[in-house]
Amino acid sequence: MPGEAAATIGKSVQIRGEVKGQEDLVIEGLVEGTITLSDNRLTIGANARVTANVAAKDVVVQGVLNGDIHAAGRVELRSGSHVNGDIRAARLSVEDNAIFSGKVELDGTGGTAEGKGAGHPPSGGVSTQPSGVVFGAN
Repeated sequence: MPGEAAATIGKSVQIRGEVKGQEDLVIEGLVEGTITLSDNRLTIGANARVTANVAAKDVVVQGVLNGDIHAAGRVELRSGSHVNGDIRAARLSVEDNAIFSGKVELDGTGGTAEGKGAGHPPSGGVSTQPSGVVFGAN
């Protein structure tokens, strides 16, 4: 619902297992396992340490994530974030000073055939549709 605050997993909270929900979620603590928010936004806060495979509508990473991300919408890797895992999303935004190690597959909903080979990255390790990735400006 518009204007409704997201649920929060606080800095001192540690969760090991499966996290599922039907609302937006902000993680500031430690989560290990899986996170599923199919129709909602997941934000991994600057102090968070997450070791999990993630499935959500949109994902914003400000802290550390070790695991794969599958997003129906947008993935944002903010400055200072560190992601080690593969990303599959419709759109990807990477800010300056974000660290990413893994493969990217963009399966945008535009219906173009350009992304058909996206599972086979070039030597740089990133494969994209031309308009799908936004990197921070220098």
